[in-house]
Amino acid sequence: MITAVSELFKYYSSFVDTELLKAYVVGSRSVARDPMTHIEAAVQWICRAQDAFEGGGVARSYSMIYQPYFKRRGWFAPYPETTGYIIPTLIDYARMVSSQELIDRALRMADWECRVQMPSGAVQGGMIDQASSPAIFNTGQVIFGWIRAFKETGTQKYLDSAIRAGEFLVLEQDTDGAWRKSLSNFTDGTSMTSYTYNTRTAWALLELAMVTGSEAFKGAAVRNVEYALGEQTENGWFRSNCLTQPEHPLTHTIAYCIRGIMEIGSLLKNESFLASAGMAADAVLARQRPDGSLAGRYNRHWEPAVSWRCLTGEAQMAGIWGRLYQLTGRPGYLEGMRKANAGLRRVQFMRTDQPGLYGGISGSAPIHGMYGRFEILNWAVKFFLDAQMLELSLMKKGDSRLESNDIGGFASVN
Repeated sequence: MITAVSELFKYYSSFVDTELLKAYVVGSRSVARDPMTHIEAAVQWICRAQDAFEGGGVARSYSMIYQPYFKRRGWFAPYPETTGYIIPTLIDYARMVSSQELIDRALRMADWECRVQMPSGAVQGGMIDQASSPAIFNTGQVIFGWIRAFKETGTQKYLDSAIRAGEFLVLEQDTDGAWRKSLSNFTDGTSMTSYTYNTRTAWALLELAMVTGSEAFKGAAVRNVEYALGEQTENGWFRSNCLTQPEHPLTHTIAYCIRGIMEIGSLLKNESFLASAGMAADAVLARQRPDGSLAGRYNRHWEPAVSWRCLTGEAQMAGIWGRLYQLTGRPGYLEGMRKANAGLRRVQFMRTDQPGLYGGISGSAPIHGMYGRFEILNWAVKFFLDAQMLELSLMKKGDSRLESNDIGGFASVN
């Protein structure tokens, strides 16, 4: 494992752009600043990612190296899945700073999602320039964006697209609540037949049910959580919870699974769901290091399975702990969120003027870790923003515990 900066530079300078590597070495270790400065920089990165291509979608990532699998470097094509759930994040920030320009940006994202929606109502897997195949998880994530665009504008086309997507999800669901069909071509060749992290898809369906009154959407959401809880072990860990290594799931997909169960439990006031989500969240919190970081993967005993960090997952867990603090008032959750957020601010690219890096969050730390290797991922930036804005909201509001599900602010950002 390469650890020293000098070793990193020597090894990777043969195939990484030297200037970008210098920018990484200098720019990825931030001096502590106030959270709003970091939030503003991350929003600027999202805007540049959107502007990298025409149409309104957000570039999937920025890669410092040529990626043989994707056959490219630099800005990667727009990604429907993550553009979808970036929409609520950008609107939340726009409302915070009273920016109509940013709301318009978010609505351009939603318009683009309407245009690229598949005839079946599904959202395709992968980037927009890759072969199109329906993807259950991706479809659920874009529903969040359409719902938020509809609530923001009242424009019916957004709700219509969300309903079509929801109907597709209900149609494809098996009777036990799992989704085993339409998992996209990117799951071909894996041993997996279903994924427990689709609870985040179920959460989207329940949000859609709250808007439409559809019992079909609500029932499908509950069935999926019940299926997922059947995959939870006694210590809170979930089986079948990773695309490629279910025996060592990413912190990223662990957080997806927890968040879906937690939010559905909150919306339905289901204490059993909340307890199951809390058990898993507590297990991860117990593994948080003094600097706020987590391992990128955990085995069934909650033991670290890799030495590198998955920064996306850390940001997601920060958001989960912040939400659990709001729901329970337990100070340990607030402390966990703040430690994680502070650690993430320290690795945000702030000391560089390179447009693909400034304000970004890499997939892994160190950046040559095996998740989003040498990439700034748009979803890492999205979840970083969510967690930082939630902390800022809590700081401004004091305790900010919930008395109902009408929580407002950044508490329920998707």
